[in-house]
Amino acid sequence: MSRAYSLARPLLFRLAPEKAHRLSIQALKNGLVPRIDVPIDSRLRVSVAGIAFPNPLGLAAGYDKDAEVPDAVLRLGFGFAEVGTLTPQPQRGNPIPRVFRLPEEGALINRLGFNNEGHADAYERLDARRRKPGIVGVNIGANKDSADRVADYVAGISRFEPVASYLTVNISSPNTPGLRKLQSGEDLDRLLDAVMAARNGYAAMTATPRKPVFVKVAPDLERDDIASIAHAVSDHGVDGLIVSNTTIRREGLRTDLPHRDEAGGLSGRPLFRRSTYVLAAFRRALGPDFALIGVGGIDNAARAIEKIEAGADLLQMYTGLVYGGWTLPTRILADISQHMDLNGIRHVSEMRCRRTDAILSAGPG
Repeated sequence: MSRAYSLARPLLFRLAPEKAHRLSIQALKNGLVPRIDVPIDSRLRVSVAGIAFPNPLGLAAGYDKDAEVPDAVLRLGFGFAEVGTLTPQPQRGNPIPRVFRLPEEGALINRLGFNNEGHADAYERLDARRRKPGIVGVNIGANKDSADRVADYVAGISRFEPVASYLTVNISSPNTPGLRKLQSGEDLDRLLDAVMAARNGYAAMTATPRKPVFVKVAPDLERDDIASIAHAVSDHGVDGLIVSNTTIRREGLRTDLPHRDEAGGLSGRPLFRRSTYVLAAFRRALGPDFALIGVGGIDNAARAIEKIEAGADLLQMYTGLVYGGWTLPTRILADISQHMDLNGIRHVSEMRCRRTDAILSAGPG
């Protein structure tokens, strides 16, 4: 943690989590967070789903919900940023309070409920930056009261394909009732049929390259769920999986923690072991060529490296920033480079899948 953030964090943590989050967005928007110089290490460049990423570490969806500061985020050293989750219509989300810190565990619990300003405002912001450099993905969801959630996802594909580097179909939030049903069976097939047809149709109509479509899944999946999802995404030509969203499990958390039993999704350090296990399980199910993005509990280089060794092509983080501050991405990247120096690793891809079997053998923790 940087000295500046170590001094600021106690003050920020006196604020309610959402107020502190809003303050950080405003600081980025107003240029109060300085650009962080990132040493260029060509060994960290990776190509995934036809996109050339300057490094594998990205900011996960959930921080910049309304695409207010993607370029400011990229200046922190991230190789890419994902905005959203965005729903067709504006949505207030669940009642406040709905975000809770667990600092003893380096974790958060949230039950935000896809709070966002809707497609229209975010599209205007993304369209205004269309010709700027930097990889910005758009995470799309469905309104809570939608009569046709599949149609909401199709609307997201159609609206954001012109301005997104890639699109993420988020069907794994635990905070929209019934949403996770879309991860299985006929519901998943119907959804993937529709969103991939929308993606392919737009590309054909405009004679432009097809944008990659990723699907974001939950960590609370059993073996049969993983096999079923792997089959479905392969069959429908999905470009990659983001593994994973937050968990509804509380195993391993101390029983005396304030907020431990709040409803919602748990993120941060306690999610690391299970999300990494599920990532490895998807790598085994999908083989070496399918794109996987590892998320959950990354707050240092050792955890980032373990995600890669489990099978991740790319990484995302969010909760780690709450506790580690704005310089954390560059520190992680520098430490990955140092690890490669010490171990004679010529390219980050050489670490990929080194420990998939060992992680699966160890279990989800």
